[in-house]
Order: sequence, then structure tokens, then C-alpha cells
Amino acid sequence: MTGGAHQKVNAGHLKRNAYLYVRQSTLRQVFENTESTKRQYGLRQHAIALGWPVERIIVIDSDLGQSGASAVDREGFQKLVSEVGIGRAGIVLGLEVSRLARNSTDWHRLLEICALTDTLILDEDGVYDPAHFNDRLLLGLKGTMSEAELHVLRARLQGGILNKARRGELQCPLPVGFVYNANNEPVLDPDKQVQESIRFFFETFRRTASACAVVKAFRQKGLLFPRRLRKGPNKGDLVWAELPHSRTLHILHNPRYTGAFVFGRSRTRNNPNGGTSYTKLPREQWVLLKDVHPGYISWEQYEENLRRLQENAHANGADRRKSPPREGPALLQGLVVCGICGSRMTVRYHARQDHLVPEYVCQRDGIEHALSICQRVVGDHIDRAVGQLLVESVTPLALEVTLSVQKELQTRIEEVDKLRKKQVERARYEADLAQRRYLHVDPANRLVADSLEGDWNEKLRSLTEAQEQYEQQRQQDRAGVDEQQRARISALASDFPRLWQDPKTPDREKKRMVRLLLADVTLIRGSGITVHVRFNGGAAKSLELSRPLTAWELRTTPAEIVAEVDRLTDHYTDKQIVEILNQRGALSGCGQRFNSRIVARLRHEYALKPRYDRLREKGLLTLEEMSARLDINPKCVITWRNHGLLRGYPVNDRDDWLYEDPGPNPPRKAQGVKLAKRRPLPENVVCRSQEVQYEA
Repeated sequence: MTGGAHQKVNAGHLKRNAYLYVRQSTLRQVFENTESTKRQYGLRQHAIALGWPVERIIVIDSDLGQSGASAVDREGFQKLVSEVGIGRAGIVLGLEVSRLARNSTDWHRLLEICALTDTLILDEDGVYDPAHFNDRLLLGLKGTMSEAELHVLRARLQGGILNKARRGELQCPLPVGFVYNANNEPVLDPDKQVQESIRFFFETFRRTASACAVVKAFRQKGLLFPRRLRKGPNKGDLVWAELPHSRTLHILHNPRYTGAFVFGRSRTRNNPNGGTSYTKLPREQWVLLKDVHPGYISWEQYEENLRRLQENAHANGADRRKSPPREGPALLQGLVVCGICGSRMTVRYHARQDHLVPEYVCQRDGIEHALSICQRVVGDHIDRAVGQLLVESVTPLALEVTLSVQKELQTRIEEVDKLRKKQVERARYEADLAQRRYLHVDPANRLVADSLEGDWNEKLRSLTEAQEQYEQQRQQDRAGVDEQQRARISALASDFPRLWQDPKTPDREKKRMVRLLLADVTLIRGSGITVHVRFNGGAAKSLELSRPLTAWELRTTPAEIVAEVDRLTDHYTDKQIVEILNQRGALSGCGQRFNSRIVARLRHEYALKPRYDRLREKGLLTLEEMSARLDINPKCVITWRNHGLLRGYPVNDRDDWLYEDPGPNPPRKAQGVKLAKRRPLPENVVCRSQEVQYEA
């Protein structure tokens, strides 16, 4: 140990502990690379030479067999950082930087903490003080080199794996139904039951075209499906269990059942929390070799299975708008997006007054997590508003602007196409140049010839890729509008309103027209309904609609009719009120003609004062009170009322009457005088009093 190292160690460092960190990347290295482990433990002698007693040297070796690429799963490294952070460490010992960390983030975090707590770092080359600029610069460079070394090692391994995969020689885990033979070639599983189960699986899907139907068929027939264990003490064993839906989809999406070799279907990434995420890659990025080994289905059947699954999945997610329109009246079926959570809203129907009313419901998250639904909106008035917006938007001027924009975009596409074509020409020139160089070299000079041949092959691959990309992009850009299409679009401006408003136009045809014009519709329910309409092509329009009435609000009788019933009660009975309202053509909240029961219910629900109470408040007398007032028989009161001697008012439709007080000079019954029989007046006629002369 040099004198410079002793100068950096002071009494404050020696008062604290010395921490020796020991790590090997894999368990295989622990058992085979024993010399490296001995060298790491031998650093204790360096600490003793610097002045630390043996009992103050703490060895942390709990990370043996752990990779240094991340600190997430390394408990020993985390313990070391925490001890340094609280100031217990005077020096940290590691054979080299790669033993402590192969990640710049973890390494520089340790350097920062050591600098703050005045902790030294020792490796096989010497002692460093992270608080000094030169030492910290050197340690940072060593950390960068350690991380670069890990990258180089990984790149070499990945390159070897990829080259072997391109030849189809890489041994990947086989799905159930395949095994490797003695020559390490994939063959069908010799177990006949396994083969028959898989063939029945694909035959059932071919017949039913539904993954759920396949699961149901296995369950109904009491069949189990094979599965090989991927980990654990029984790794590789064949087990039989019920067929779940997720496994069904996994098998249908696996191209190895066609006898193809495939590699690189997904990309693995490490998350900040230490987890792993998988991203599916497009087929163009796979290593795909068809007909490499025997299979259970053909490649064409595999493509057909994927197409059927895609069609079945159109009922959900962002592709819902591409599904065929249904027969229901919901105009925006499959196009509505929840403005709160962003999920696709489904459709429910309710019967209201002999017709179906759609309701858009955001319920997927609620069903998945047993929560209340996000929002629900009655859709009939939204459909009407969007339909009116479409009629107003599809005008000759709007279509002409759209065609102009389309023409400008087409011009830009042609310009870009010329640039891509030049790139292809340049790639062709470089390939021709590499060919001429190869043809001019002496074939006997294999060192130069092999190099030029490899360069020629690389240029040919670049040319092929450039041509394929050019053709793919050219196919996508062939979306221009020709003159015939322009005429059809212009004719749509005049035909669309007539076709839309025609009652004979089926709901399905309207939905098809909507899908040609709209991309999606976003709903947000608050005090009102906010509707964001996005057209195909990028244009957008927002609508503010009032909150739809609830079912009971729609069945509520209008306030003006209730007020009219209240006014008529002052003068008429319920039966007479019914006749008056029906003659005027008034209807109840449910759209029915009035009857006595409806009038009575309105009076009860709106707390209208009954006719009896109103007449009593005016001082009218009952039959018994009038009989006592005149000291006559009640039947005589009725007779006098019929003859007009008393003024009476009908109370209800049950022939109950109230009588007006005759005042200080009431009529009296004369002895020996009989009243002439008179024809009784109708009940709806108010009797008028008459002056009658009686004997003194």
C-alpha cells in the first residue's frame, strides 16, 4: 500500500467501520471462479494495513450469485448504501468497480453519498476520496467502463443468439405438442393423446370460430388439455388441466403450431420499479422461417384463425367502429368514448312508449373491479344532435374544402415519393458499385475477395429493404381521390340530407353513413352533456346539450295542465273537468286521455285543495246543516233545490251537494200548499233562488 493511500486515511475514518463488498454474478461463477472470490475476501488485508482492526471490518457477501446490472434485488448492496448514508462506514472495499455496480446510476449514487459522508473507496488499484475532484473523475470513468463492458458482453451474447436464430438452429422452449428428438430437431410429441387433444382444439375452433366456444366444448365434454411445467422441481413434466380462455388465445396466436420457427415476437424492458414489461413486435421484425418442422395446421389456416379472432375482437376497444352496424336504433353504436376514463362505452336499450331508447354506458372498469359505473347517458337526444350536425356539415362547400385539402396532401405525398425513389436509386447504385468491385478483384486473393463479397451482399440487402419500404409506403399513399370519386362525393352533399331524413332509411344504413364520416364521439356528463365529435380526417366539433330528462320527468304532467286543473276545481267536478280537458285535446304526462282517476291523482300529488274544502271556506252548508237551518226534512231540502228555492253546488260525482245560506229571510213551507211538480234540473246546472209568496 502506497504512502498516498495512508495520507487519505485519517483518524475520523478509522473510528468508523470498514465494509468489504463481495459479489459474483452467477452461482456458476461462485462455484467455478473461486479465485476471484478469494481475491475479494483478500481485500481485508488491505484494510488491516491501513489501520482498521479485524473486528471493525464487516464483510457483506449476501449478493453472491446476483447480477450487478441493477440494485433492485441486491439486498447486500442496499445495506451497504444505507450504512454509508448514516455515516457508519469509513471506507468501502471492492475488488473493482464492476463488483459494486455495473450501472452508472447506482454507482454515481454511491459516489455522491460517500462524498457527503466523507467515506473512502478502495479497490485493487488504490484508495480514492470521492470528495476530491480527481479521484471522483477517475471513479466515474471506471464506472462508465464497467457499464460499457456489460453492454459489450450482452451484445456479443445477443448477436450469437440472433445469428443462430436466423439459421433456425436456436433451441427455444417448444409449446405443448412438440419435443426435441435426439438430433435436437423439433418433432410432434410422441404421446398420441397430446396430439389428438391439440388437433381437436384446432378443429373445434375451425368449426365454431370462437375461443370461448372452444373452452366451452372442452368443459362440456369433460376433456383436459396438456401443459408442460416451465419451472419448479418438476420442470418439463406433462400435466393435464382444464383449458382456460387465456391459454386458448395463446395457442391460437402461436405460429409454431404451423411448423414455423419464430424468434423475437416480443421485446423485454426493465421497469424503474424492478419489474419487466413485454412489448409485442410487428411480424416484420420477427425471425420467421416457415415449414421448418412438422406442424398441426397450415400457415393459411393460422392466418385464417387470426382473422377470425380479429373479427371477434371488433366488439371491444378502439376497433369497435370497424364492426358491422347492428339493427338497433343507437346511431353511435361502437363510436362513443367516455370522456372521464377514456374507455369505450357500450349500448343498452330501454322500452319507452312503445319504442326503444338507447343508453350509452361506461361499465367496463366497474365490471372488472366491482365498482360503480363511470357514467351513463341517455342517447336519443344525442343521436338527434349528432345527426343534425352531420346534415349541416355535409354541404357542397365543406366537401369542396375537403377535396382541396386532399389534393394538397396528395401533392405532398408525390413529392415525398420522389425522395424515396431517389433513395432506392442510390441504394441500387451502391449495390452495382460493390458488384463491379467484386468482379474486378483477383479470385485467388481470397482475403480481399471475401471482404468485397460480404460488402456486396450487405449492399444487396440494403437495396432489398429500401425497395420493400418504398413499395409498402407507396401502397399506403394510394389513397388519392380521382375525378370519379370527386363526382360521387359532390353528389353526396345533395343526397345526404334527403337520405338521412327519409323515415324509410334503416338504422343500419344510417350507422354505415356515420362510420364513413365520424371517427369517434366523446361524452362528458356534468350539469349538461358535452359532446366532442371527431370527424374522419381530423376535424372536430363540440356540442353542449342539456341534461336528458329522466323517466319520471318525462312522465310528469305539464305544469300548465296542473294549474288548469286547479282553476277548474273551483267551478266543476272531476267528471266535468275530464270532459273539458279531453275536448281541448290535453294529454297526461304518460300521453293518455284524462279520466277521473288521473285528475284525482294529480290533486293528491300536487296537494291541490279539494272542491269540498273550497266550497266550505265560502260558507256553504251541508244537507244536514241546511235541514237544521230551515227546520225541514232533508228530502225537502233536495226538493226545494230541484225547484230552485235553494241554491246548491255539486261537490263531486257522487251527487253530494253544498248549499248557499238563504240569509235572514229563508223560504218556509206553507200549510196546505203543495209545490207543483217540476222536472228536476240537470246536475251541472246551478240552481237560482226565486222569490215565492207565502201565506201570512
